[in-house]
Amino acid sequence: MNRALHAEWTKLRTVAGTGPLLLLAAVLTVAVGAALAATLTCPWGRCAQDSVKLTFSGLQASQACVALLAVLAVGGEYGTGMIGTTLTAIPRRGRVLAAKAAVVAGLTAVAGTVAVLASALAGRLILPGRGYPALSLADGPTLRAAAGSVLYLALVALLGVGIAMAVRDPAASIAAVLGLLYLFPLLAHMVSDPGWHRVLWSLAPMNAGLAVQTTVNVASLPIPPWAGLGVLAAWSATALLAGGLLLRARDAS
Repeated sequence: MNRALHAEWTKLRTVAGTGPLLLLAAVLTVAVGAALAATLTCPWGRCAQDSVKLTFSGLQASQACVALLAVLAVGGEYGTGMIGTTLTAIPRRGRVLAAKAAVVAGLTAVAGTVAVLASALAGRLILPGRGYPALSLADGPTLRAAAGSVLYLALVALLGVGIAMAVRDPAASIAAVLGLLYLFPLLAHMVSDPGWHRVLWSLAPMNAGLAVQTTVNVASLPIPPWAGLGVLAAWSATALLAGGLLLRARDAS
């Protein structure tokens, strides 16, 4: 496993797009969150908006970079034919998938941690000027939102790896991942029946996963914060399982 991890780390760090995508993900997380936090107003102490969720809302943009990185980590090898060399060097296909998923998710978690901490600092500096309390990670709900945001990005990376391993084509894979993340919530909004709307909202990977960022009116959510992150984890696990099974059943071409 150590050899597989080292190989995947070497491949990913030498790909030209890895650094720029991770940097763009971090910049988008901070910039979008700071911009939205700067739009808040809290007149006469009546602070209606969830300032913590808005401060970390840049993940809705940066997750696309994470998904693209995960897909390229897999699809790039199929595009160049390098996957045959990889499976020759490491015949245990489950080990190859596990190593690739661990490296991609690990790098994403590191970049996500930096981005979330920078977003928290931005919120701490911006929010008092808008009439809101300074954002502090010592606050339980805020810490949950921050930690959950890092886990959310890592799970999106795993979702991308699993789907890319199952589909193999980079363009189709990124379309599938972004469709799940961005189009599924639109489907939920199109349903007029309140019961079905609540069910679809709870099943949508992005909606359910980002519930972990909510710190205001948590009881009104269709699904509790950590349970919502569990829904995204189930999507990621299913994608990895499908990708692993198909990797075992097919040839390397």
